[in-house]
Amino acid sequence: MPNRLAQATSPYLLQHADNPVDWWPWETDAFEEARRRDVPVFLSVGYSACHWCHVMAHESFEDGDTAAYLNEHFVSVKVDREERPDVDAVYMEAVQAATGQGGWPMSVFMTPDGEPFYFGTYFPPAPRQGMPSFRQVLEGVHHAWTSRRGEVGEVAGKITRDLAGRELSTGDAGTPTEETQALALLQLTRDIDPASGWFKGDTKFPPSMVIEFLLRHHARAGSVAALEMVEGLCGAMARSSLYDQVGGGFHRYVLTPRAGGPLVPHFEKMLYDNALLCRVYTHLWRATGSDLARRVALETADFMVRELRTPEGGFASALDADSDDGTGRHVEGAYYVWTPAQLREALGEDDAAYAARLHGVTEEGTFEEGASVLRLPQDAGVADAERLSGIRARLLAARDQRPRPGRDDKVVAAWNGLAVAALAEAGACFDRPDLVERATEAADLLVRVHLDEGGRLARTSRDGRSGGHAGVLEDYGDVAEGFLALAAVTGEGVWLEFAGLLLGIVLDRFRGEGGELFDTAHDAEPLIRRPQDPTDNAAPSGWTAAAGALLSYAAHTGSEAHRTAAERALAVVGALGPRAPRFIGWGLAVAEALLDGPREVAVAGPAGDPDRAALHRVALRGTAPGAVVAVGEPDGGEFPLLRDRPLVDGRPAAYVCRHFTCEAPTTDADRLARQLGAR
Repeated sequence: MPNRLAQATSPYLLQHADNPVDWWPWETDAFEEARRRDVPVFLSVGYSACHWCHVMAHESFEDGDTAAYLNEHFVSVKVDREERPDVDAVYMEAVQAATGQGGWPMSVFMTPDGEPFYFGTYFPPAPRQGMPSFRQVLEGVHHAWTSRRGEVGEVAGKITRDLAGRELSTGDAGTPTEETQALALLQLTRDIDPASGWFKGDTKFPPSMVIEFLLRHHARAGSVAALEMVEGLCGAMARSSLYDQVGGGFHRYVLTPRAGGPLVPHFEKMLYDNALLCRVYTHLWRATGSDLARRVALETADFMVRELRTPEGGFASALDADSDDGTGRHVEGAYYVWTPAQLREALGEDDAAYAARLHGVTEEGTFEEGASVLRLPQDAGVADAERLSGIRARLLAARDQRPRPGRDDKVVAAWNGLAVAALAEAGACFDRPDLVERATEAADLLVRVHLDEGGRLARTSRDGRSGGHAGVLEDYGDVAEGFLALAAVTGEGVWLEFAGLLLGIVLDRFRGEGGELFDTAHDAEPLIRRPQDPTDNAAPSGWTAAAGALLSYAAHTGSEAHRTAAERALAVVGALGPRAPRFIGWGLAVAEALLDGPREVAVAGPAGDPDRAALHRVALRGTAPGAVVAVGEPDGGEFPLLRDRPLVDGRPAAYVCRHFTCEAPTTDADRLARQLGAR
């Protein structure tokens, strides 16, 4: 019989709706029930594409005896971290403070008041590698709750007080300076492994936000070292097994095997990674004209549209790492790996031998059970691009016959904002109007389903129905960023208006008195701590995403309130950037825009005029950090930047301003390119 999760909109929660565990969603009634029964709350946090979440669910939550013990002695609450990032952030901070590490599934035991006292991540069904079994943990917690309640209360109270004392303030720190950026670059050069191109460390996540900083720093300061790092990182990622060499798009991360050999991916594919990396490779192409960057950007965009787009026009959150291997077993990576025999079946002997040599497929296998992950040579380009393209198409057709990984088809506002920005810019740079159309459709969905009449965002939706959870700061920042990018590409001023509506909410409801930002609104559901984190994780932090959108909106409108808010928020970059640049890359990227102006570009001319289109194209392909672009009729009302911008000698003209100073307008696309760093 289904439990209380049967009515959820989250696919992750629905995966647990038939568990024998009597799950509750995160709601007040769950804690009231724990208080009534005088039992602790067991909080389990995960997400749909999480491999070890599935493992623990199968081993423990689907087990009748384990479920019976949980139901008797606990109130069990299941949370989708992507739907409730505020809950996840607060308790993950407690897990990391207590254990020195964190991850998902996250397992937290707490009082009925929400105060945590025991933590963990994955627990096996039997003791393993020094870990207690899940049943042992449950019995230990139950014993402590019933026989040492005072001690449990003291621990819970101390943890909660410690968390409450962690509120950040920008204090008297000033805005980032040239020195801030130079010191951040210096630290990054120490962290890079020049031999491989990757940052040091056994687990390698795509450093999208850091790459954006490096590209902008190169554009503004002319740093050769910054561009070399970008080319090394982007080349290494695109040729490794992090990148899906058959279908395009990026996996979540790769691991360095202890015994050597190729990097091994964790195969889940996340919307936010692919949106950010599509934009990164588009910007690398914009700076260098790299054929590799163009190919990867477009293949990643096409992957998102082909495999993540929902019937309503938005983009699904993720594809699972696991899938059926054809025998009924769910195996990590089954959809993506190949054996020599599978290559021969799909390609024939000659092309299979060529593909095996090129992609590193061996008889022994480089992954598990004789299968190999595909990669490209790191030290050279592909000799026969046409042959490889044909091989990839045939492998993709063969792979399409395999059981597909599960898809988490909820639409997350923030990640769709990132996708809107990426697809709009890729469409503009590569003359792909279809990608701009897909970006516009996703933006329309965000307005229709996620945005209420007062400008408040819902965090998620599914099947065109809002999930009902309040948006957090990253939703407002990333959706505003997407709307601003779409406004620049389409010339439709309504997207600037929608961005302004969202950023007004940021100013009113997410700011502290010192200019610091919080992840949740003033009137959000109170937790044991109001979450607040300026550092990047897998995507830009809400703090720096909002700062970037505020700065761009100020450049468009001249709003001093928005620029001041952006500058005050960026004070945290001055403190963290030189010491931990890999964890505040987007803040450093926004700081580059602040130091450069950002430049304000208005392209005035009649719609349909080829000269206006040429100037607009150059403006969008410029590398000046954070430049904002407005295009429309001369002296038009779509954008504030177009006011008092007439034609010049009867021809469309571009106006470039920054720091309250404007250059002479130009009708020459080549001159505009020099002004904006466009090729």
